[in-house]
Amino acid sequence: MAELIEISKVEDGTRLLRWFLRRFPAMPQREFYKLCRGGQIRVNSSRSRGQEILRAGDVVRIPPTLNSYKKNEIKKTENGEKFSLADLEVLRKAIIHNDEDIVVFNKPAGLAVQGGTGIRKSVDKMAAALFPYDKISLVHRLDKETSGLLVVAKNQRAAQILADEFQNKKAHKEYLALLNGTVKPLSGVIDNYMIKGRVFDSPSRVNDGTGQRPQRAITEYKVLTQAGGHLSWVLFFPKTGRTHQLRIHSALSLHAPIVGDTLYGTNKKLDDMLRSVVATNNLFLLAYKLTLQHPSTGKMLTFKAEIPEFMKPVIDFLEFKLPQ
Repeated sequence: MAELIEISKVEDGTRLLRWFLRRFPAMPQREFYKLCRGGQIRVNSSRSRGQEILRAGDVVRIPPTLNSYKKNEIKKTENGEKFSLADLEVLRKAIIHNDEDIVVFNKPAGLAVQGGTGIRKSVDKMAAALFPYDKISLVHRLDKETSGLLVVAKNQRAAQILADEFQNKKAHKEYLALLNGTVKPLSGVIDNYMIKGRVFDSPSRVNDGTGQRPQRAITEYKVLTQAGGHLSWVLFFPKTGRTHQLRIHSALSLHAPIVGDTLYGTNKKLDDMLRSVVATNNLFLLAYKLTLQHPSTGKMLTFKAEIPEFMKPVIDFLEFKLPQ
């Protein structure tokens, strides 16, 4: 029996051929065009030629003969990563914006951004599988444990422009975090030097014997609210992008590690009552808001991430508000 699928908002503007190849990457193009000519593939009940531009709300008819290309088989990459089509569907549902140049994901916590040895699945390899006819390139990073907004380029030109935006701090990032402890003052700028998970007031104080140069790390922050003298709901504006910068600045500079941070917050335990509320091992750090200039149109775009499911009960219980 044929399947009818409604085009979502994030798929608006995609050509019919590309839409099919993303969903059925093993399908030969010659078979796609054969099915179009035979009236088996239709858009809004009308015959298609394959190059139609799909719009949100359109209904695409998928013939049952394509089921053979939709097996939930395990994919393997050259780096040994393994992921299923179910994994790809989870990432596809995390798309909040998609056009010919960029795709924006609301990345779930626990998913690595970049593949490598020992990594089972990652955004870059899975995105390449979702968009096999695009050149997928990472232009910035998120920690594996961090959830939220991640922009991926779909061609080389977009990758170069976006990489320059992030490198030259033209893109504006905001993070939300739940910290285990009270933060004083309620707003400020953390400006120090970082190396190997430690912070120093000046580079001259760094002497670890390796000869590595410390990196300056700057984070602006604002406490939105605090609860019971134990938790702080904080908005971060990172001005540099060092590895684990927000996690280290929270734990070592603000002396209030991010809830769920097992790397930098292991020595500080939650209050017994709050521990029952925060019943998860996930990191309470969300890449919440991102503003950037589109690489082709030049238009300024602002994206906001939805709060992850594991955060919602805590935020509701503590009656925390989201920033505008």
